[in-house]
Amino acid sequence: MAKENVAEQFVDILVRAGVERLYGVVGDSLNPVVDAIRRNSAIDWIQVRHEETAAFAAGAEAQISGKLAACAGSCGPGNLHLINGLYDAHRSMAPVLALASHIPSSEIGLGYFQETHPDRLFQECSHYSEMISNPEQMPRLVQTAIQHAIGRSGVSVVTLPGDIAAAQAPDKGIEHALVTSRPSVRPGDTEIDKLARLVDEAERVTLFCGSGTAGAHAEVMEFAERVKSPVGHALRGKEWIQYDNPYDVGMSGLLGYGAAYEATHECDLLILLGTDFPYNAFLPDDVKIAQVDVRPEHLGRRTTLDLAVWGDVRETLLALMPRVKAKTSRKFLDKMLKKHADALEGVVKAYTRKVDKHVPIHPEYVASVLDELADEDAVFTVDTGMCNVWAARYLSPNGRRRVIGSFSHGSMANALPQAIGAQFTDPGRQVISMSGDGGFSMLMGDFLTLVQYDLPVKIVLFNNSSLGMVELEMMVSGLPAYGTTNHNPDFASIARAAGAYGVRVEKPKQLAGALKDAFKHKGPALVDVVTDPNALSIPPRISAEMVTGFALSASKIVLDGGVGRMVQMARSNLRNVPRP
Repeated sequence: MAKENVAEQFVDILVRAGVERLYGVVGDSLNPVVDAIRRNSAIDWIQVRHEETAAFAAGAEAQISGKLAACAGSCGPGNLHLINGLYDAHRSMAPVLALASHIPSSEIGLGYFQETHPDRLFQECSHYSEMISNPEQMPRLVQTAIQHAIGRSGVSVVTLPGDIAAAQAPDKGIEHALVTSRPSVRPGDTEIDKLARLVDEAERVTLFCGSGTAGAHAEVMEFAERVKSPVGHALRGKEWIQYDNPYDVGMSGLLGYGAAYEATHECDLLILLGTDFPYNAFLPDDVKIAQVDVRPEHLGRRTTLDLAVWGDVRETLLALMPRVKAKTSRKFLDKMLKKHADALEGVVKAYTRKVDKHVPIHPEYVASVLDELADEDAVFTVDTGMCNVWAARYLSPNGRRRVIGSFSHGSMANALPQAIGAQFTDPGRQVISMSGDGGFSMLMGDFLTLVQYDLPVKIVLFNNSSLGMVELEMMVSGLPAYGTTNHNPDFASIARAAGAYGVRVEKPKQLAGALKDAFKHKGPALVDVVTDPNALSIPPRISAEMVTGFALSASKIVLDGGVGRMVQMARSNLRNVPRP
């Protein structure tokens, strides 16, 4: 019986860690690993057209499944193509193991064909990046990489020269039980008591929630009721905290809406729950602030804190609630709920005027109809740019839907490859890619991956023939738009030529029927919607400091978008406000 080689051992360890597929593009240095996968029925090789897609797909799979996902690239340019998607996965705290195959080990350092140094190149976008230079390092090094990725919620990179991958594995490699899940972290009693005192001393408390509130919805709602607190959220907190939330005051930040900004600035105590909200210009500097986060390196890096609490949001709130006195006054909460409803009413009135007749089609209208027609457990992947705005304002979370985007890294072209990873995770679940024409065309080659694997991803293409966010950036700098116009083809025709379902929509009355037909189609489908390039959006608060690095604009040149079904929830919450 032939002895196991290093590549086979590597694949076996992935299988033990629960990895079901490896995304990548084949290449000579990677061939031993791909061949090992071919002979292992417990794992699949997913052939994509670009390694950046492989990394984005793995990151999305990890975010949807909560488990380790994996991708691979061949030596030199092959594994370098992974880097952008790995940056996104790492900043999204998605557990991903990347295999960077390498040139022959005897040639490293001698300027060989396609030589790079991947163990150095990936250090900034990983928790662990090491090279296997001797078979005796197996399996310990790969096990260590896996535990870094899972334990610290991010990327690990293993560099493996092709000749080492083909070499015989050690006879008695040390294998140990793999860590495949993370523990809960409870703060100490001293920190809990300090936080309880801050809450008791404050008359007006506001909660501002991020993705760290995943799995803590019930606890956040219970605590908000106990202290009569409005609850705002960052973009990554939307899917976890906005639904079934009678304390909702919307979202703060550059894509924000509603009264979240006012609620965070008019309180006595602001509690940041599981958020690494990056825009400190939207945070107050004259109220007390406490922050709860399971990642201690996040504590206090956005604003000055009065108290830093290291722990899971759920565990912290469970320990905190029995020690906090229940508040009786709803005055502050009701005031913020009223402001929130009024703010949403204003933008809805602006949005609803003849929107169903406007040509080119308002993108807000597209997002609103999409939200109504999508499944209750749909996964949305969202391109960076104006699609982020429409997703933030129009997609209605319900505890079952998921929204994945490049929300921390801010990469273009993320939605299509992330949809691939999401769809492989659950082929029967509806996956919708909200793509911009700029992002879609950047990695359009991997539309062929959908066709090759018959993945039923539905791409809703917001086609305004421009890079809308970049135009806004130019506007706020006083520059004329330049280099932002795309000369686009009929994307629906391209989809049909590739063997998929494709339809082009140019009038609002065609939209609902086109989406319904695409959703009914069993395979991949693309709906190319021609949208108004002048439909842009502004945040609820603007200052000169907010301009740098993101798109803002004066209201006189902006169509202020609505907020879809969120206004219905705001009205409902307002009806629950006790009347004197």
